Amino acid sequence: MTELTDILPQLEQRLGPLAGEPVPLDGGITNRNFRVRLGEGEYVVRLHGAGTGLLGIDRESERAANAAAAALGIAPGVAASLGGALVTQAIDVRAPAPGEIAARAEELGGALRRFHDSGLQLPSTFWVPDLLAAYASELERRGAAPPPGFAGAAEAAGRIAAALPLAHPRPCHNDLLPGNILHPAGEDGVAIVDWEYAGMGHPYFDLGNLSVNNEFDRACDARLLAAYLGRPASPAESSALALMRVLSDAREAAWGMLQAHVSELEFDFAGYASKHFERLRAAVERPSFEEWLASAQA
Repeated sequence: MTELTDILPQLEQRLGPLAGEPVPLDGGITNRNFRVRLGEGEYVVRLHGAGTGLLGIDRESERAANAAAAALGIAPGVAASLGGALVTQAIDVRAPAPGEIAARAEELGGALRRFHDSGLQLPSTFWVPDLLAAYASELERRGAAPPPGFAGAAEAAGRIAAALPLAHPRPCHNDLLPGNILHPAGEDGVAIVDWEYAGMGHPYFDLGNLSVNNEFDRACDARLLAAYLGRPASPAESSALALMRVLSDAREAAWGMLQAHVSELEFDFAGYASKHFERLRAAVERPSFEEWLASAQA
């Protein structure tokens, strides 16, 4: 595993001498992050976690997506990319007020639409059914069995993929957790960070992933879709977002399942997986799930 001391000499050559002590940043559950002053600039150094290549992460896609998003004004700029780490410009942020991410649904919908329409071609593909198969294969290789909820998640993912195939991949973020949506201090707007799962994917996955991870309600989903589409959503489009909320839980659950076996960070990955398996199961058992599938296919 790369340590900060391993790469600081390279960063000092590129960005200037180290000033003060690096400050560890809390919140990451895949990598280790530090705020570092080099020369006259402030940077965030993300040290890649152990085994992250097994999670479907492509580091060139991460770098290219982050740089493209920065050019669109929706992400901090990339300062350096080197083996084992990505360095971005640091920004001062404030804690969001309760419900603020939901209140900014229109702004986020517009930001995602600009990124999806950017024309960027990434070298990797992000598609949850493929990830689930790869994660299960890696568990088998390690002699571990998937937890009980995995079979149901894989079946639901397959049904959603049949209704909403990956026919026209676009560049997507694919990991819109609350901690990856920052609010610059003293400024309007939002900044989206942590592009390591970026890949050519289904744009509605970004919308569903944003919605479920930030606990949007139906009215908020309607505002998000209207901003993204530039008009009110059709029933089929609303159903597509609802199905991608379920697909997002399949991904999060399977991710936690594998991380419990590969990560060296201290975090309850098994509990994280269980939470998402349970939320997925509850969604699939509702009559509305079948209605969404029929509507999306229509």
